[in-house]
Amino acid sequence: MPAAKKAAKRKTEDVLQDKIEPKKLKVFHRSHRNEAGMVLVLGQGDVGQLGLGEDIMQRKKPALLSLPEKIVQVIAGGMHTVCLSESGHVYTFGCNDEGALGRTGPEMVPEKVALDEKVIQVSAGDSHTVALTDSGSVYIWGSFRDNNGVIGLLEPMNTSRTPIKVPLLEPVMKIASGNDHVALLALEGNLYTMGTAEQGQLGRVPECFADRGGRKGLERLLVPQIVKVKGKAHFIDTFCGAYFTFAVTKEGHVYGFGLSNYYQLGTKSPKTCFTPVKLTCFKNSTTSWVEFSGGQHHTICLDAEGQVYGLGRADYGRLGLGPGAGEKSEPTRVTLAEPAKGVTCGASVSYAVTREGSVYAWGMGTNLQLGTGEEDDEWSPAKMTGQQLENRVVLMASSGGQHTVLLVKDKQES
Repeated sequence: MPAAKKAAKRKTEDVLQDKIEPKKLKVFHRSHRNEAGMVLVLGQGDVGQLGLGEDIMQRKKPALLSLPEKIVQVIAGGMHTVCLSESGHVYTFGCNDEGALGRTGPEMVPEKVALDEKVIQVSAGDSHTVALTDSGSVYIWGSFRDNNGVIGLLEPMNTSRTPIKVPLLEPVMKIASGNDHVALLALEGNLYTMGTAEQGQLGRVPECFADRGGRKGLERLLVPQIVKVKGKAHFIDTFCGAYFTFAVTKEGHVYGFGLSNYYQLGTKSPKTCFTPVKLTCFKNSTTSWVEFSGGQHHTICLDAEGQVYGLGRADYGRLGLGPGAGEKSEPTRVTLAEPAKGVTCGASVSYAVTREGSVYAWGMGTNLQLGTGEEDDEWSPAKMTGQQLENRVVLMASSGGQHTVLLVKDKQES
């Protein structure tokens, strides 16, 4: 065979091989840049979500969790917890009724999930967990639910107790979870969603089909599909609340869709948004938004200057705006003693991690998630204290239905 034909044949074989086995693609997003540290847990743990064993069902103050590796990300699901290690391994513990742990074995203590690829980000909802790998692939396990029960995961009514790969035609660079839905941000700027659509949280399923997909059935909801907006949008970030989703474009526009019954999306009406709405309340020439986190009915936002804002439902103090504050339809400044670098929400609680390494908490105190040691509600940010926080810097926080998880490191390592 002539040399030119041999070269052409090799090139064709290379292309085909790339289609069969895509080359490793290192996917980086600013949400993956956490430092490595130790894990602290607090709140209620009656189904093992604290990871402290069968004898410890609650912690009023943060307790140190024993793990075999340093951790770079902590995520609190509804009633389970997910920890991502420095080496890319995933550890889970807590409620496993519907497979949210992705493994068999003890539920009350951390154990590793079997995955063949290195994981760089995790997210979790009420009964599901998602893992993003360094090749841009996504794995999911557990189940999605709607108001009538389980709807499945990737296939109608089929759940999975071990990781299964999400079928996508392009690499993903960030994942986010609501209670029962997932947003997937692709490397090229497309946004995919999957899961329950009842509250409009998928942003691509009309209201008439939101109840289990209409004639197309549950596949309409469970198979990831692109969210479309008027004109063309290149998305660079996405965030989820319990029943709603935010997406940010490279031009700085913020879109929202889903439940806004307390104006938690920042819409001008409390109507549910089944398609993406460009949120004018976030368009300010002097403000650049870097993070959103949503609870059941409220949202906490962070700007590039480290200022924290709240909107939505105010009951139990979850907006942090002081005693007697009412619901807000626009982002309203929360008074903090120092600039923040991260925010997160549980169902009815909120947190801000500061640039100095402190964590402030506010909202409903019933489940001991605030770290005050009491069950009283906090209407303004209260600095979390405890023996395990002494001489330590808080790197990130995450909160679920009844518990909270912190990632910390020793101050001398700073």
